[in-house]
Amino acid sequence: RQQSQDNNEIGSEFSTRNIIGMSHRIQSVVRLIDQIRDSSVDVLIQGESGTGKELVAKALHYNSPRARYPFVAVNCAALPESIVEAELFGIEKGVATGVDRRIGKFEEAQGGTLFLDEIGDLSLPSQAKILRVLQERSMTRVGGRTAVPLDLRIIAATNKDLEREIKDGHFRVDLYYRLKVIHIETPALREVPEDIPLLANHFLEKYCKLLKTEPKQFSAAALDCL
Repeated sequence: RQQSQDNNEIGSEFSTRNIIGMSHRIQSVVRLIDQIRDSSVDVLIQGESGTGKELVAKALHYNSPRARYPFVAVNCAALPESIVEAELFGIEKGVATGVDRRIGKFEEAQGGTLFLDEIGDLSLPSQAKILRVLQERSMTRVGGRTAVPLDLRIIAATNKDLEREIKDGHFRVDLYYRLKVIHIETPALREVPEDIPLLANHFLEKYCKLLKTEPKQFSAAALDCL
């Protein structure tokens, strides 16, 4: 019962109602989340750093039937090439001296969602390994011989222009289209200036509650003077 209550609280925290913005671009993202949240199709989110890509991924997960299962986030840019395979797919005991068996991020996310953040920073060999897993919906741990079936949703995100990366030979076109079943683009704030007053008031109220002070509302006119 406690776990169910915790899941409900998390789901409320990442409801699409908490994606702030009334601009056409933001509302299009919200509508798309509502349309596909009950599906298990893979999703590619593209946008600059700080545009809420992980917030969108969590909204998809915590408002879906997979919400009671794990949401596992991996920062691909922070994974050294030497350990990518072990981190993502796990490793069997005895592969090297002193190595114990442990599962990887794909298995951790069983039943739920695996969020591959900054996937554009992975090397081509690592991309090939992920592509195979997406095609087979199964994986083998490092040093293992038995394939592990996977039941999870993949949400990938990047701040890179993957089509340009493909032309430059840095990203696999087959992985790109495998991930881009559904494509979501998160706009930068400069592209939706009409949402600035809403965001300013949201954060003002949030931090005034923490400081136990009374907020004063920003108007669009007042913000134009800043």
